[in-house]
Amino acid sequence: MTSPRRTGPLTGMRVLDLAHVMAGPTCARMLADMGADVVKVEKADGGDDTRRMLPPDIAGESAAYMMMNRNKRGIVLDLKKPDGRAALKRLVVGADVLIENYRHDTLDKLGLGYEALKAINPGLIYCAISGFGRTGPLSTQGGYDLVAQGMSGLMSITGEAAGRPPVKVGSPACDITAGIIGAMAVSAAYAHKLKTGEGQFVDTSLFEAGITLTYWQSAIALATGVSPGPLGSRHPLNAPYQAFETKDGWINVGASNQKMYPMLCEILGRPELGQDPRFRKGEDRMANIEELIALLNERFRTRSTAEWLPLLEKAGIPSGPVLSVGEMLTHPQTVARGMVVGVEHPVAGEVKTIGLPVKFSHTPGAVHSPAPTFGQHTRSVLSEAGFSDAEIDDLIATGAARAG
Repeated sequence: MTSPRRTGPLTGMRVLDLAHVMAGPTCARMLADMGADVVKVEKADGGDDTRRMLPPDIAGESAAYMMMNRNKRGIVLDLKKPDGRAALKRLVVGADVLIENYRHDTLDKLGLGYEALKAINPGLIYCAISGFGRTGPLSTQGGYDLVAQGMSGLMSITGEAAGRPPVKVGSPACDITAGIIGAMAVSAAYAHKLKTGEGQFVDTSLFEAGITLTYWQSAIALATGVSPGPLGSRHPLNAPYQAFETKDGWINVGASNQKMYPMLCEILGRPELGQDPRFRKGEDRMANIEELIALLNERFRTRSTAEWLPLLEKAGIPSGPVLSVGEMLTHPQTVARGMVVGVEHPVAGEVKTIGLPVKFSHTPGAVHSPAPTFGQHTRSVLSEAGFSDAEIDDLIATGAARAG
């Protein structure tokens, strides 16, 4: 399992990605971006479900699939067939990491669970990302991002105000966060393996990812016994820290400390509000938040976003426009940080994708290859693992493997 053109701090790590859709593929993609050689193992009956999440597509290739699986090589094995399972086990021998997000005991029933694969490769890091984790009363229950957002408390704190219908975070926050946490955990386990040779079982979930995103609100609930509700864009502990409507759009402003708040009042032409006893201290502003925001909104609406931003920036007050996704993708800072890059796909041509969110001074990661077409690397990966041409032909002939 070797692949050319790898760069990044995890170069040399060999990963089998048995995951599908979002959380597990996010984990594997993060590792691939940092240099790991990731082989995506897709099911024979159509592959990853994101291949069918259409529209949008580019030349028939799913945009969702290509976003989640760039920097990976792809093979197809039918794990329901004995020969397909045997082939995977041979790949496991040379792997450092296996990532899966199947439902509880699905792979155990196929003889591909952690204990079975650990016997083959004691140094294997087996990362399971599930709805609720592998222990506890909900360990056998399947999970989706929407369900995890609801049960983790996220939906109770997202939205405009109490009494409104529950609102999920716009992106699949639990899926993506679980993938990032999984990549962090795998990297930590890999560091341990490099020191000791020991592999281990790594277990995280969408539910725990959602809980992790409630740090501030959980701090409030644990300290007071009261569960906070939705606040729109407001901060639960500081003010003013939220989006304000301008003459032509919206602007986010964070002027909640004792130095910045009076400065904001000066910029808005209401210096007296900086010394108003209702708003003088942070706790005063939080106690009278509705009155404060109404007064500030009245001033913000008198000018455009473009007029306010230079004034706030000159004063050193954190601020920024509320951009659409399209505006974000073309913003000069996005471009400067390499957060949109192009990669050449064999079917779709040049495809734009999101870049690496972390930069390394000595071991930079890179987007070096597109998402694989269905079964694109089956022959080459199996050959690298020691399969003869005849063995590969037999696997394909019996349907235990498929090659693009």
